[in-house]
Amino acid sequence: MSGLHYTYQVPGDDFTRAGEASGAVKGTLKKLGFPPEVVRKVSIAMYEGEINLVIHGGGGTIDVDIDGEKVHMVLSDHGPGIPDIAKAMEEGWSTAPDNVRSLGFGAGMGLPNMKKYSDEMKVESTVGEGTTVTMTVYLRG
Repeated sequence: MSGLHYTYQVPGDDFTRAGEASGAVKGTLKKLGFPPEVVRKVSIAMYEGEINLVIHGGGGTIDVDIDGEKVHMVLSDHGPGIPDIAKAMEEGWSTAPDNVRSLGFGAGMGLPNMKKYSDEMKVESTVGEGTTVTMTVYLRG
């Protein structure tokens, strides 16, 4: 299979649209015949990233590259950045405001789940400039 590339714009503060990009990629992977476990991992990792873009990043961009070996995702925002990435990776640690928590989001599992469901993950962030998370899920573990 030759490579496919998709770019998605994720609007900030619009929870009604959160999940559109990950849902579209999930459908594409299913149509392409990717194994269910790969589809599941990509869907969860990407959805968690989308939610983080909405909650923390003021929206952003997701670039997805799919080939016969892997799904590679790059999520970028121009939000406030993450001052302490190690702390943000701790399960249950969250800076989500109360209004977001009241919607059932912001439990502090976004980055930990992104790491758990991707085979490779890298977080780069500069306070005041934004965050880029790169994740890869391989077809064969």
